[in-house]
Amino acid sequence: MPMSPRPRNKTVAAWLGFLGGPFGLHRFYLRGGSDPLGWLLMLPTALGLYGVHRARTLGLDDRWSWLLIPFLGLVVSGCALTAIVYALRTPEQWNRRFNPGLAEDAVPGRTGWLTVFAIVAALMVGAGVLMATLAFSFEHYFDLQQETP
Repeated sequence: MPMSPRPRNKTVAAWLGFLGGPFGLHRFYLRGGSDPLGWLLMLPTALGLYGVHRARTLGLDDRWSWLLIPFLGLVVSGCALTAIVYALRTPEQWNRRFNPGLAEDAVPGRTGWLTVFAIVAALMVGAGVLMATLAFSFEHYFDLQQETP
């Protein structure tokens, strides 16, 4: 993995993973604009957003909308988990992985209050979105089972 000379800050990566993760922003920050997984994250995000659009225009009875919406929920939850994993890395682990030219205890890998707030926010929102996604999916799945003879 080629690294640029600019140090990668753990707190920035955690917040980008939480707030912009479904669009791959944390991956682009850490690995550059040519990261294929960063671009690939946009596909399920777009499918989920299209499902939300269909649900808003056609109603929740639209089968395609309730099949597509969980993609968005799972991506948001996964990116929140990624933000938590980034934020919980020790400075040594972080700098060894993303700032190999710096000392293991360099400032970009340190944990501060903004990092802790990223963990708390990602945990609350990620868990809530995951529970809502599962409830939404199971409800519509069992509704479909009752309709089918």
